[in-house]
Amino acid sequence: MKINSIITGTGSYIPTLVKKNADFLNDTFLNEDGTPFEYENEIVIDKFKSITGIEERRYATPELTSSDLAFFASEKAIEDSGIDKETIDYIILAHNFGDVEVGSIQSDILPSLASRVKHKLGIKNPNCVAYDILFGCPGWIQGVIQAEAYIKSGIAKKCLVIGSETLSRVIDPFDRDSMIYSDGAGACIIEAVEGDSAAGILSHANQTNTVDECFYLFYGKSYCKEDKSNIKYIKMFGRKIYEYGLNHVPLAMKAALDKSGVGIDDVKKIFIHQANEKMDEAILKRFYRLYKKPVPAYVMPMSIHKLGNSSVATVPTLFDLVKQGKLENQEINKGDIVILASVGAGMNINAVVYKY
Repeated sequence: MKINSIITGTGSYIPTLVKKNADFLNDTFLNEDGTPFEYENEIVIDKFKSITGIEERRYATPELTSSDLAFFASEKAIEDSGIDKETIDYIILAHNFGDVEVGSIQSDILPSLASRVKHKLGIKNPNCVAYDILFGCPGWIQGVIQAEAYIKSGIAKKCLVIGSETLSRVIDPFDRDSMIYSDGAGACIIEAVEGDSAAGILSHANQTNTVDECFYLFYGKSYCKEDKSNIKYIKMFGRKIYEYGLNHVPLAMKAALDKSGVGIDDVKKIFIHQANEKMDEAILKRFYRLYKKPVPAYVMPMSIHKLGNSSVATVPTLFDLVKQGKLENQEINKGDIVILASVGAGMNINAVVYKY
């Protein structure tokens, strides 16, 4: 009998505050040097939507922090799996900015967000080990890879893997890129399950590139030169990230798929980090081109149009929405082969091949 790493439960928390593109019409967007844009906001926003696909995004209400969102998603995942929470061996929580309260200039990560989630869940078992990982947007998938390692080595039988973020708390309002970011949380339970054949997590691939790519995403000052507060915000070199993702993510997906022994024609769904609609479409085309195949219809679910980019939360949230049948023309069925893939700060990439 094989020991397989199976996702037995999923859950997500989608914040309730809706921020539409039209809500940015009266904002002041500046160039990096502090000069105003030469175009009206309506033109800037229309161009933004045509590239990213984002129509609206979700923000957490002021009283909630990232660990709160993670707790809500975790409760749902535990309930969906039907397990006793006291039997969880590891809680792995991926984030990038910790708990940032509204109006605060500090990231709070003491204690770790994973410890906070364990506390909120009321888990008393001291052998349930909780820790955070920082791996950019691919953090949740990296947590899945770590859970797989624990299970295959016999160290763990049940892991709770969470991705949670409140990016709305770390954005520069004068930077048009701030329209990309959103809040949310997704979680899953991964269990060791005996079976006659391979199932669950079949293979993975991941890389960190830092020679030239290390600071494609970084913390920088506001574009407003009148801001003397020295507060720093999330910044990025969008074009460089686009090119990096296009050149590296398809290869990581191919490496994972080839390692799994599964054929490209058997892949039913590909869940890619929801960073940019045009980038994801280009990644998908390049991936299938590696196999000299056309892109199948409906193979790539998308949530970015309504939910924006919530970093580590995009893939688990998207997976949960499809699993629950909440996205039109999207479903996954028993036995389906799916790929999870992401790219982000580090620069990091990863991919997982999973048999549902």
